[in-house]
Amino acid sequence: MKHVLRRWIVGMLALGLVLAFGSSSFAHQHGTHKEKKVGILLVAFGSSEASAQVSFENIDRKAKAAWPDVPVYWAYTSRIIRHKLAGQGKTLDSPAVALAHMADQQFTHVAVQSLHTIAGAEYHDLRRVVGAFKSMGYFQSIILGYPLLATQADMEKTVDALFDMIPADRKKEEAVVFMGHGTHHPSNAFYAALMFQAQRRDPHVFIGGVEGYPEIADIQSWLAEKKVKTAWLLPFMSVAGDHAKNDMAGDEADSWKSILSEAGIHCHTVLKGTAEYDGFVDIWLSHLEDVLNHFH
Repeated sequence: MKHVLRRWIVGMLALGLVLAFGSSSFAHQHGTHKEKKVGILLVAFGSSEASAQVSFENIDRKAKAAWPDVPVYWAYTSRIIRHKLAGQGKTLDSPAVALAHMADQQFTHVAVQSLHTIAGAEYHDLRRVVGAFKSMGYFQSIILGYPLLATQADMEKTVDALFDMIPADRKKEEAVVFMGHGTHHPSNAFYAALMFQAQRRDPHVFIGGVEGYPEIADIQSWLAEKKVKTAWLLPFMSVAGDHAKNDMAGDEADSWKSILSEAGIHCHTVLKGTAEYDGFVDIWLSHLEDVLNHFH
């Protein structure tokens, strides 16, 4: 029942926002020809950490370089992050507000590209917002691009990108532990599936989630079985934000570094989000390219 109510609220909110942003002008657009105007909306969970912005800047730069004639807009799905940024004097739109603005600016074709890692709850909320705008007919075409992990080809490319993240001075007997966000959504299974494929190349590579399986307790037991003495901890998130700095590399007793250190495993931490690496960005942009190709 809660999920039904949530979907209804999202749809009604999107409708209300569109009507609020120039409903009188929209009323004259139906049945009339408009000049084709293509736009890109990049959608991330978001981060209020200043140091994490380098990840988004890398994506923004590469998207604009690939499609220099297509305007690029941004939206954050996290209300909490948007609120924090507003307190810092920075305004980031929600996807619904951003799309309402783009409708008001007469865009006819909109490519909405998810910058999420998996098709979890955040991605499906975004999908519902895009679906609401599609059903209202304010764009001739609006298409949502896949997140990072969507196909087997994505999985294989992501494994390659993960291994490119591993520091050159890591020794073969040392473990590499990637921290993903995790989710209670069924798509959490992508993390274990990705770890399976990574371990076919290197059995000392592990992938877990802050809020999903595999958990740090599982990883700790696996490291103990292998008698691992040293582990490298890296975020498997687009930005090295609060989770990476605190839940992974923090000094609190419940951080991954502290838990493994308490178990006698020496830890090295690397604070760079996946969007700082071109291998990951190229996967997201390949999904965006697929969407834009539909507009030709």
